[in-house]
Amino acid sequence: MPMNAATFAGSPSAPEPVPPVTREDVARHYDQLDRFYRELWGEHVHHGFWATGRETRDEAVRALVDVVAARAKIGPKSNVVDIGCGYGATARLLAHEKLAFVVGYTVSESQYWYAQGQDAAQKQELEEKAIVDEEENPRIRLGDWLENDLPDASQDAVIAIESTEHMADKIAVFREAARVLKPEGRMVVCAWTAGRQLKPWHRRRLLEPIRREGRLAGLDREEDYVNWMTAAGLSVTGRDDVSERVSRTWTICARRLLWGLVSDTRYARFLFDGRNENRVFALSLPRLWLAYRTGALRYVIYTAIKPPAD
Repeated sequence: MPMNAATFAGSPSAPEPVPPVTREDVARHYDQLDRFYRELWGEHVHHGFWATGRETRDEAVRALVDVVAARAKIGPKSNVVDIGCGYGATARLLAHEKLAFVVGYTVSESQYWYAQGQDAAQKQELEEKAIVDEEENPRIRLGDWLENDLPDASQDAVIAIESTEHMADKIAVFREAARVLKPEGRMVVCAWTAGRQLKPWHRRRLLEPIRREGRLAGLDREEDYVNWMTAAGLSVTGRDDVSERVSRTWTICARRLLWGLVSDTRYARFLFDGRNENRVFALSLPRLWLAYRTGALRYVIYTAIKPPAD
């Protein structure tokens, strides 16, 4: 039996309850940390993927999008949903380079308005080059994925890159994905996943603080994701642990944070201002690095297909 999505993935026989994380908690987290996310992570706000180890940070971030697009079989005229799209950078890449029709959902007003500004700038650039682009693409929506109004069986692909961790009712998340997918449509999920051999100090000193500071509903097991997708009517065809390919992300983010602290007084002012409740996320950077090094945290890419219609 999978654990409830609002519980922490500790011992399979005795999961530890944690306070629920609300949509408002997640939105406030990203709104307060807006500047830091863009400066430390970049506008994609997700891990990089080092296939050879020689990629730059930006190349690695792009590589992860390419991996997701390939597994979701996203191509020209594909209808795609990006759940938890952040600043819309991945959605824009899929729309303008893969030529897909993309709709993204974010609960953060800061991310939404930033995405609107970027989309407007790109539209103006197209108009100046006399390139006709009448349809809004990508379409970034401010709202909860579980409250979307997409028609049944309307999407070729649904992707969720490091966003399902924030969502408490994962069964509902995947059921909604299955609803909007066309038969034989694909879902690709990149998720922070609890390690297989957790020790008590892993849970107490690493995963639980990471969950709390990052406003995550849970750090769940690989088997839980498979069970939730299967219960939603999806057929899981792949679950690949790529932790070694992505873990360099946290070393880079930690270096950028340290540089910001010594070169920009606004970093220190924010981090030492007790009114900013989400400033504690800075403490997660070394924890995340150690969690990957010890195997307490894994990064798994799941691929699932909606079965063909009878």
